[in-house]
Amino acid sequence: MKFIFLSIIAIVTLPVFAERAVITLSEGNTISGSLVHERPTSIYVDLGFTVLEIPRASIVGIDMEGTAAGGDVSTVVNHGLFQTLTDRQAMPIGDWVDRYGEAVVLIRTPTGLGSGFVINPDGYLITNDHVIAGEHDISVTVFKQKDNSLERVQFDNVKIVASNPGADLALLKIDLLDNEKLTAVPLGESNDLKQGQSVFAIGAPLGLDRTVSQGIVSNRNRPIDGRVFIQTTTEISPGNSGGPLFNLRGEVVGVNNMKVVAMGAEGLAFAIPANVLKFFLENRDAFAFDPRNPNTGFRYNSPPSAVVNDSSHD
Repeated sequence: MKFIFLSIIAIVTLPVFAERAVITLSEGNTISGSLVHERPTSIYVDLGFTVLEIPRASIVGIDMEGTAAGGDVSTVVNHGLFQTLTDRQAMPIGDWVDRYGEAVVLIRTPTGLGSGFVINPDGYLITNDHVIAGEHDISVTVFKQKDNSLERVQFDNVKIVASNPGADLALLKIDLLDNEKLTAVPLGESNDLKQGQSVFAIGAPLGLDRTVSQGIVSNRNRPIDGRVFIQTTTEISPGNSGGPLFNLRGEVVGVNNMKVVAMGAEGLAFAIPANVLKFFLENRDAFAFDPRNPNTGFRYNSPPSAVVNDSSHD
């Protein structure tokens, strides 16, 4: 059995400005506090009531963001259908699950199921195109916290707004009642991801809704079949498709898409980068869904070949 020893030490004077950090340990636990000192073999984190010395050998990932006295100074930036944030602090995964768990939905069709996430309170949500491809009967289940219990709310009037089979993304819209709003998640900057950075997913693997799994970024730019993916060790399974990949600032940095299933292969999951999703949303008119057109979305036929008329005679 492997043990991780965290030494408690006393520091008389702490700096006025310290970087907030969320440290992921090798056993999967996280510690959140202010990073006050670093050494080659360990780091020191102020928890508010004491200071911990954490051996670097026990650390899987560190997510940091500088913060001064006064707490969270996040600024919401609206981009039409979606939002981004500036100066967001990192927090433990459990806190983000409590805040954004309602934004992750279960998507059912007559032939299967998948995951998705709300990007706009008015009922716009994202999933993979392959989750809803060829389907018109789509239902979305939202899990709402109400009176200290979980309430399943199913929406059957769901329409496809835009789809891009090439990027495997789809934009759906739930028909909400007047003044009804949903919890929405902000989108992050996938180009800022670093190898070893902690990420987590929420989804419905094999239909097991509200499942949370954690991992790290293995590679930020992994090319596969002409497309670029975020490679992670986050556990995903069928049913996770279309669900969000979060960083520890509570921002969606990717859309979970696929995993490698092969003998001896472990921890090979892939997500569509958030920047690809932003491009899709900002140009959604180009991918507008038309059920009458079999070539709807990002799908173009080849041009006809040139025909040469030769009227010469022997």
